[in-house]
Amino acid sequence: MKWTEGGVCAPKGFQAAGLHMGVKTHNTEKKDVALIVSQQMCTAAAVYTKNAVKAAHIHVDKKHLADGKCLAAVINSGNANACAPCGEENAIRVCAAAAKEIGCQAEDVVVASTGVIGQTLNIGAIEAGMPQLYQALSADAAGSDGAAHAIMTTDTVKKELAVETTVGGKTVHLGGIEKGSGMIHPNMGTMLCFITTDCAISAEMLHTMLLDTVNASFNLISVDGDTSTNDTCCVMANGLAGNEEITAKGADYDAFYQALKALCVKLSVEMASDGEGAKHLITCTVTGAKSDESAQALAKSVISSTLTKAAIFGADANWGRVLCAMGYSGENFDPEGVDISFESAAGTIAVCQKGRGLAFDEDLAKKILTEHDIVIKADLSEGQGSCTCWGCDITYDYIQINGDYRT
Repeated sequence: MKWTEGGVCAPKGFQAAGLHMGVKTHNTEKKDVALIVSQQMCTAAAVYTKNAVKAAHIHVDKKHLADGKCLAAVINSGNANACAPCGEENAIRVCAAAAKEIGCQAEDVVVASTGVIGQTLNIGAIEAGMPQLYQALSADAAGSDGAAHAIMTTDTVKKELAVETTVGGKTVHLGGIEKGSGMIHPNMGTMLCFITTDCAISAEMLHTMLLDTVNASFNLISVDGDTSTNDTCCVMANGLAGNEEITAKGADYDAFYQALKALCVKLSVEMASDGEGAKHLITCTVTGAKSDESAQALAKSVISSTLTKAAIFGADANWGRVLCAMGYSGENFDPEGVDISFESAAGTIAVCQKGRGLAFDEDLAKKILTEHDIVIKADLSEGQGSCTCWGCDITYDYIQINGDYRT
């Protein structure tokens, strides 16, 4: 397995584009609609938000993917099309507009939206601009780059990756684009993420694999504790790599899963690092837990803690907030067996041993916590369970961004 270039256009047979079409009215320079099209029909699978309030596109996509197939995806930013007038009707119209240009059925298109909740989607602008968007499709890196930029909202950097691996003796590519900066507290993956691959795999196996993948990646991050209404992660597989179709678990399944997992973990870390207003990426690794599941709950509690986030923002080695967050995780463990340390490129410092504070060099701790990438390690010495989760600090900028997000 190796990392490569091209994003969603790295796999054979995929084209993509992104343009400004008028969904974002406050900035005419920013792209706001992306289109991804496969040369041939794909097997497809998707997972969505667990929030009871769901965006219109989720209801439409569940219907369109009921047969496990799709040919294209349209994603807009600037408007969530959630709790909005004519939400599902407009989502269907987006699919129909793309289908008209592609020459397929509207049911062969999936759709997704991100942005402000409760406002009517400018469907007229999307319908009018779809011919131009279709003509802009490209199979090279520029196509994926345009699509990656078009789905961004408060993201400060585009999130786009590609990887290649070998499945059944054939070279297989996977590419992904995602957006996510705020409302990040997944019970699936709080973001929009679209992944393409030229691997041949059945829809059933793809769905099984996707569920396992998001639990090992997107479900392990948190920015602000808010689970979005629009979360969607969709994988499209067109089979053009020429491998024998994966229809059961085995060596080929494992090889593809490892590549998909690596792609999603890296995208997850990028999203956590680009949290709204964030100055630090926080990685929390819990070891010595009774089980991996227990370690996950403990680590997730730490990276979700507002007080821990604030301490990291202030470069304050307040390890008590870490232990406190572990204590309200709901997991049963012995607090008096916990060792805690902070790490970064500037060094490592132990701050807690067996649940009690250690005398440590505050100046060194400050230096360590001033780095961008901060690692919190907690060892329970109770078992073999371990897990790593990712988050970010909370800053004044986060309040400013979200204080006037709608206006």
